[in-house]
Amino acid sequence: MSNPLDPNLIPRFVNQLVIPPVFYPKTIYNPTTCEIISHNYTITMTKFLQQILPSEFPRTTVWGYGGAVIDPSDGKSIIKFRNSPAATFEATRGIPINVQWINNIFSPHSLPVDPTLHWADPNNLGMVIPDLVPPFPPGLPDAQYPVPVVPHLHGGEDHSIFDGHPDAWFTANEEKTGPEFVTTLYHYPNNQLPTTLWYHDHALGITRLNVLMGLAGFYLLRDPKNPLDSNESVLPSKEYEIPIVIQDRSFNTDGSFNFPNVGNNPDVHPYWVPEFLGDTIMVNGSVWPNLNVKRRQYRFRLLNGSNARFYNLEFSNKMSFIQIGTDGGYLAKPVELSSLLLAPGERADILVDFSSIDIGTELILNNSANAPFPNGNLPDPLTTGQIMKFTVLASCITRPTNLPETLNKIPKLSANSKTRTLVLLEVAGENGPLEALLDGQKWSAPISELPIVGSTEKWELVNLTMDTHPIHLHLVQFLISTRQTFRAMDYMDDWIKINGEPPLNHPTEVLPVNDYLEGDPLPPDPNEAGWKDTIRANPGEVTTILVRFAPQESDKDLAVPGVNLYPFNPTSGPGYVWHCHILDHEDNEMMRPYKVVN
Repeated sequence: MSNPLDPNLIPRFVNQLVIPPVFYPKTIYNPTTCEIISHNYTITMTKFLQQILPSEFPRTTVWGYGGAVIDPSDGKSIIKFRNSPAATFEATRGIPINVQWINNIFSPHSLPVDPTLHWADPNNLGMVIPDLVPPFPPGLPDAQYPVPVVPHLHGGEDHSIFDGHPDAWFTANEEKTGPEFVTTLYHYPNNQLPTTLWYHDHALGITRLNVLMGLAGFYLLRDPKNPLDSNESVLPSKEYEIPIVIQDRSFNTDGSFNFPNVGNNPDVHPYWVPEFLGDTIMVNGSVWPNLNVKRRQYRFRLLNGSNARFYNLEFSNKMSFIQIGTDGGYLAKPVELSSLLLAPGERADILVDFSSIDIGTELILNNSANAPFPNGNLPDPLTTGQIMKFTVLASCITRPTNLPETLNKIPKLSANSKTRTLVLLEVAGENGPLEALLDGQKWSAPISELPIVGSTEKWELVNLTMDTHPIHLHLVQFLISTRQTFRAMDYMDDWIKINGEPPLNHPTEVLPVNDYLEGDPLPPDPNEAGWKDTIRANPGEVTTILVRFAPQESDKDLAVPGVNLYPFNPTSGPGYVWHCHILDHEDNEMMRPYKVVN
């Protein structure tokens, strides 16, 4: 059996950053007008070896999405490509994408599947008694195989059949499927604002495992009618636009991933841990890479693709940079920053100017976020405190152009429907939490969030835990309204008095939070003042968001309760979910279904 690899033995900044290529579609044209009808893809999920560590170390077994790409070496040949993270989807606003997803993972899961959790369970084991779960490896054979998967386009405005519902999973050859499964041919309309989306696996109860194995990639949506997307004199051209996904991992000496196989409370959950925090930083599928840059401005599309780790990013020379976009599109105006906090699932579109940096300068992108966030330990400055290196090589200087003062028109939303007060809870165990909950309810409790199509709701996220939870809603982009501190212990005591001790398998009674608020409500940070699909709900705070169940650019006078403005019917199909994007929490009850109703 292989031993854990000491991260201090891994040379840093010897790998060169891998820039994922772009999937190549089959383009379908209208035979009469010659206009593009759709871009079609066939994407497989497979197991393979990849050189993630420096070349003197063994390769790592990963899973990834594979398909046709343009060969980066000549820019014109079409080749088959598979990698982790996967190739990027380049989508055009108004042109739909159809993807045939194929599960070609025919071997048992490489990581410990905990069958004491509520999970996909293709062999219908039910909730297995902890005493019957053997140590991993090999684990419980009927839990380890076959492997269920289901892709989710994170941040996409899509019909729920194509949203990657956690119970819409399927195994290899679709031999077994989940209770909400309909099809593996997904349709993405691409009608929303241009932005940085990403896709990843979302199978019930094993998302943390499938994503860690490598099932994730970028999905960039562009709008040729938007000057920021079409005018290369405003933003850097595609040559200088680089997607960067940051993920933490731990390794064994044989190159394999080292993932916990003993839980914090193994007598309840033999394998599950509250947060996986790796000791090594991986960027675009390589540990601690270097990127050689020219003396010019670059556009970096940043994604925190980690299971649980937050990142507070800043350059070693303390230089500033400009954020132009967030989860759901461009900000209203550029925001100058010297540091950037990203929770799991969040994205940031930033501009970094190297034009005034001397040739030969080496800059480190550092991380200072505690783990778990915000009250955990500081990162090791020599390992998880470093992300990647930038080396300034080219001598030519290209000065950045001036950005327009206004990048996007962000509407002012006001609630015209229900206010929801929703608590974030953990159930305590002897050695840490046993599970995490939304509004005190388990996944299997009756659906309690039934928003009316076209309505705008106010959601008050009342955090009664010690962690910051990145809360993600499927289908919609929303706007953050305020954050405000409150008397958390008093509120928790009173909430339990009226609802009982969690976990609950029934709808909860609302306890208004107004009487417990303290201080003044704070507006969102300037770089959060745009469309979001994942928001940080901090401990001891009430985070209020405005959620409109209509497309982003809907006319405010038309987006009213009962009127569907989507190009599909969001009230049909299996429905959607909202959850914590700490994947270890999501996999253990911190996820709830919701359905849009008419």
